Formats: sequence, structure tokens, C-alpha cells
Amino acid sequence: MSPTNALAATTASENPVAAGDAAPAFSLRDQDGKLWSLTDLLAGQKALVLFFYPADETYGCTKEACSFRDSHDVFVEAGARVVGISSDSVASHARFAGKHSLNYTLLSDAGGVLAGRFGAPNAFGGLIKGRTTYVIDASGTVRGVFSSLLQFTRHIDEALAAVRALQGRTTNRT
Repeated sequence: MSPTNALAATTASENPVAAGDAAPAFSLRDQDGKLWSLTDLLAGQKALVLFFYPADETYGCTKEACSFRDSHDVFVEAGARVVGISSDSVASHARFAGKHSLNYTLLSDAGGVLAGRFGAPNAFGGLIKGRTTYVIDASGTVRGVFSSLLQFTRHIDEALAAVRALQGRTTNRT
């Protein structure tokens, strides 16, 4: 186990994580090298929005990351923490977050181990890593799963709607 990708010692699921399932436990390093667990990320939050994306500095991933950045305050007001995850390194995440002024945590999933445990789908026969967002409630239960490789910003609206549904609130970003 590498120091940048310390995953909890549980077995990978053959089935994708779906709404109603418990989110897999994990520990991963962020863009600053800090180790975060699922429990740490949920602490004091009503919801956690985890979005898996293919790679730092690609067109679609940058558009998605910046859209989450631009909507970050709305997620915080709704009681949610936003976290991006890709297999890029801690150093790559640090550059990406700095260049685009990302105001949330990016986790390094070296080798895509956690993405595999979540069952985050790949696209085009596995040639391209997928883009999937999970909304997890305070108890660690997945409440929403949204997958779309080419609709880069759709996840923001879907995730916010799911977070607000946990509170019985409206779904507009404003």
C-alpha cells in the first residue's frame, strides 16, 4: 500500500455501488498530502458529494471541476462537502487546484482502486475512465449516483438536487 493511497482493507465489490448502499470505507491523500477517510469527510456534514473524474487538466474535467468550484457555496449552504477524485497524483492535484482556484478537496486514487470499489463505470469499453458522482448522507449511505462522461456540468445540478432532497429543499443552484 503506497503512502498516497492507503485504502481500508476491505474487498472490492463486483457490483457497482447504488443508491441505498453503504459507501465503501477509504483513506486517500488530498492535494496537500493530508490523509482523509470517509468518516473524516462526513464529520459535521449533512451530505458528501464525491465526484470521480478521468484526469486533471483535460477539457471536460476542468469544466466539471470549475463548475463545482463555482457552485461550492451553494453546496456548503445545503450542508454538503464536495470532493473530487481521480487517479492523478497528489502533486498533479495540487497544480490543478492551484491553477483553477478549486475551493474543495481533491483526492488521489492511485491506480483507480477506490473508483473500482465504487464500481464507477468506464466508457468506450474501458478505454476512458468514467465520470460518476455519488451523494452520500451523514450516515454513509449513498443517496444518489449520477454518471455521464460527456455532459460535464450535469452532475452539479443532479448532485445539488439530491443534497437538497435530503433536506426537502428546492433544486435550483441560486
